[in-house]
Amino acid sequence: MSAGETGGSQVKSAVRTVELLEFFAGRPGMHSLADVQTAVGYPKSSLYMLLRTLVDLGWVETDATGTRYGIGVRALLVGTSYIDGDEVVAAARPTLDRLSDDTTETIHLARLDGTNVVYLATRQSEHYLRPFTRVGRRLPAHSTSLGKALLATCTDDQVRKLLPERLDRLTEHTITDRERLIEELHQVRERGYAIDREENTLGLSCFGIAIPYRTPARDAISCSVPVARLTPAHEQLVKEALFDARDRLALATRHL
Repeated sequence: MSAGETGGSQVKSAVRTVELLEFFAGRPGMHSLADVQTAVGYPKSSLYMLLRTLVDLGWVETDATGTRYGIGVRALLVGTSYIDGDEVVAAARPTLDRLSDDTTETIHLARLDGTNVVYLATRQSEHYLRPFTRVGRRLPAHSTSLGKALLATCTDDQVRKLLPERLDRLTEHTITDRERLIEELHQVRERGYAIDREENTLGLSCFGIAIPYRTPARDAISCSVPVARLTPAHEQLVKEALFDARDRLALATRHL
């Protein structure tokens, strides 16, 4: 085998390793070898050897029978390191704390990752009725206020290149047509913030605003409020608090 062939094989193995870890990251729980093979399409013998290597290194774990596989603890360590070392997350902490205090609602900081947004930081609501949330959660950009706030900082052509014509429906309120979404993004640009009214989760409204330290924006903050608690006065309070937080974050991240 030539040096070029060896290098190509090593690159292919690296790509497969990353794809395999992304498969487990996107599908929590344990999976049989057959299920994994069906999903990724690798030859069964090669897949088995790769899984065993990842198990030995701690990136993949097995159940008691050794026949089912899931993401390993090493992935958590890498994810934690990413959050701990992120300058935006560090700069945003005081503002997120204040926004949480001002609104008493659930607060998110998220980053655009392809067609999704990923939570980088959260502050839980002090109310008993509140949404489920966790750092690392990935949600479709088109159905969230965070995602729409970020997409609105892109041009229409950039949005068309990023998103398919038909978008996944999460609830009966989700916008599933790309051109209709683009029309809404025009409104987001005009008013300065995005709204998700039960488009991602029934019973929950969210308000999002992009952090303008780069263009197109990469990060955004949001406030999530159960519909049952969203009075006109509370909605106005949330919007004003978000604009104030956006201005403070613009100052905190101006050096990035």
